Amino acid sequence: MTKTISRLYSSYDRATQAVRDLEAAGVPHKDISIVANNSDSWYNKNGNGAAKHDRDRDGVDDRAEGAGAGAGIGAGVGGTAGLLAGLGLLAIPGVGPVVAAGWLVATAAGAAVGGLTGGIVGALTQAGVSDEDAHVYAEGVRRGGTLLTARVNDIDAPRLEGVLDRASLRTADLRKSYSESGWTSFDPASKPLTADEVRRQRALY
Repeated sequence: MTKTISRLYSSYDRATQAVRDLEAAGVPHKDISIVANNSDSWYNKNGNGAAKHDRDRDGVDDRAEGAGAGAGIGAGVGGTAGLLAGLGLLAIPGVGPVVAAGWLVATAAGAAVGGLTGGIVGALTQAGVSDEDAHVYAEGVRRGGTLLTARVNDIDAPRLEGVLDRASLRTADLRKSYSESGWTSFDPASKPLTADEVRRQRALY
């Protein structure tokens, strides 16, 4: 049996470190998904329409290398090339522009088409995340966070949750903080935050 585990991170860099940790612990990149807020355009569009990823600092975009070398490229660039090679820009209702990759993205798109709440909330609950936590995660992404979600073996779940906990934000603390400002649940009809608002929210993390 499989279980879905999710955590929210204050930055994309912390989330990608968690991806590397998960892969080092034996989770294949096909079972990992990442969704990062891009309202402040940190993932810049260059001449080729996307940010350059050069984690191995060889002057060549890692995604181009991955396309040519296939899945084996992951071992040479820190383990996340397989996931990062699939990064794309899209918009999520209530969140705004995001940079995302992995299985949850396709599920979220299907959830939105199927009329499930907020796309990302529907995808998370469909995968087994509690409705309460799914709303917190969606709101966290809306406020500038990066969501990491993985499908793992039930037996391995406690150990892998420990891996994700190393640099993640505590869901209970986020829920309390959001609630203190009057928040009750993620609203896909809400207006996405501006770039300045997202930067201010990230500073709070």
